[in-house]
Amino acid sequence: MEELVQSRTHTCNDLRLADAGKKVTLAGFYDNMRKVSKNLGFLILRDFYGTTQIVVETEEMMEKLNGVNNESTLCITGVVRERSNKNPNIATGEIEVVPEDIQVLGKCRYNELPFEVSRSKEADEATRLKYRYLDLRNPEVKSRIVLRSKIVAELRQAMIAHDFLEITTPILTCSSPEGARDYLVPSRNHPGKFYALPQAPQQFKQILMASGFDRYFQVAPCFRDEDARADRSPGEFYQLDMEMAFASQEDVFRVIEDVLPPVFAKYGIYKTASQAPFRRISFRDAMETYGTDKPDLRIDLKLTDVTDMMAGCGFGPFEEGNSIEAVVVTDFAASRKVIDKICADVEVATANKAFWFKLDETGALVGGISKFLQERKDEIVEKLGLKAGDFVGLTAGKKGDALKTAGVLRKLLGAAAPGHMNKECYEFCWIVDFPMYEIGEESGELEFCHNPFSMPQGGMDALKNEDPLSILAYQYDLVVNGVELSSGAVRNHDPEIMVEAFKKVGLGEDDVKAKFPAMYNAFCYGAPPHAGIAPGVDRMIMLIAGEESIREIIPFPMNKTAQDVMMGAPAAVDQKQLDDVHIALNLPVEE
Repeated sequence: MEELVQSRTHTCNDLRLADAGKKVTLAGFYDNMRKVSKNLGFLILRDFYGTTQIVVETEEMMEKLNGVNNESTLCITGVVRERSNKNPNIATGEIEVVPEDIQVLGKCRYNELPFEVSRSKEADEATRLKYRYLDLRNPEVKSRIVLRSKIVAELRQAMIAHDFLEITTPILTCSSPEGARDYLVPSRNHPGKFYALPQAPQQFKQILMASGFDRYFQVAPCFRDEDARADRSPGEFYQLDMEMAFASQEDVFRVIEDVLPPVFAKYGIYKTASQAPFRRISFRDAMETYGTDKPDLRIDLKLTDVTDMMAGCGFGPFEEGNSIEAVVVTDFAASRKVIDKICADVEVATANKAFWFKLDETGALVGGISKFLQERKDEIVEKLGLKAGDFVGLTAGKKGDALKTAGVLRKLLGAAAPGHMNKECYEFCWIVDFPMYEIGEESGELEFCHNPFSMPQGGMDALKNEDPLSILAYQYDLVVNGVELSSGAVRNHDPEIMVEAFKKVGLGEDDVKAKFPAMYNAFCYGAPPHAGIAPGVDRMIMLIAGEESIREIIPFPMNKTAQDVMMGAPAAVDQKQLDDVHIALNLPVEE
């Protein structure tokens, strides 16, 4: 067998006109070939870095390529020369290589591929994920993974420059009530007991603060058994996890406001990002002004409570007792078809209806529910500041439902109405002052609103003397362009305050000790005040790259049902493996 030579002298993106006359060796994938005759063909060789045109000019060289399928790997040695028909669209477009030797390093054994590599994004997702190794050969797909690597490296450098120490925390740990389902790992040496993959390094990073470390970070893998969404990958994801000792909310804000905007501005599809300080918006103000705690500040529209002026107008949904929210859009000359589509999309997203009317060129209220508002026209026009051509979208229901529905309506109207959304930027904001507690929709009982480890504003005094639903927490969310990038908090580092906080939701001191023994005990030895946050890396890169699906920026993503169709996971295991970990299967009976 002929010895294979693959020590390349250059990559497929290196050669330029100055290299003409050099003898070179290239290695890469057989991208495609245009055969002109039995002794003339133009082959494109592709590697990680780019492409180079190979001009085959002899029958001998052409013979070496007979029966070789696209995507085979080749080693080509030849001489560089100036190209007569130059291609300005590629870096190597001024040269070509005339081969003296061609060797097949790895033969593609299939005449037909599941998709054309350069057009893999046009294939259905299931096929792309099954043949991910081919999908990743597409330079466009590969570029997203390269971008991911560069961004993660930049984030690491920025955190280290802010004196944060990178520390890895355990992957095998104990199950903890973090709000999602755990992935469990059975123990071989401890029958009937299980490890859990961490939903987040929350307790470990707080224990690090109690251990005397001052600033911690890691690009942390997190594991949650939850359903997929466009901006959430099932199974596992990564976050830029950080924690600071002797720190306040503002200390965390300053670090994030210094670290993230340069990364977004440098690598993002939009080249401008909010500069410090980001806007601070209370949870209550966010809901009442934007109808969401994840407002897209690129949209200039706001909500107005119009309950007083429209209640009892004779329109059923505006009956007494319901709240009514309005979104005013200036100069919105949309067709009825566009308006109906927006209203339909609101109903799909919220299960609640949206309504509308316009002020026409003559100053009359027209369209939608306008007939119910004619007697109140002057008051409505005055209080909403309406001018000819203005459009008013409306929602109604219980206060929370009306606000959330109006928030969706605002977002859709902002995207559809010219001049009301500045799409070409990244707008950051902090949502602050979240409620410490809420009444659970399903349980009807008092529950933690967000992170149970957050410090209540007012501390022990607030817990003992205030209505639990009025207590605010030092809890904050980082939002960019209407997407929640992260939640964070000033932590409750005082065991007495922690026990009192958990008492409100029906958990006593023994429960706290049982559920969080290591952290509780560590805090009993004197813990510093500390605060942190953990922006989602996958979601951040998705926003920076302008991708609609988070799976585009993950090297080997699972599908929507948390399956790795390339590797065949999850998969059955043999009985011996089950016996080793003391597991007996109790599978549902197939009907």
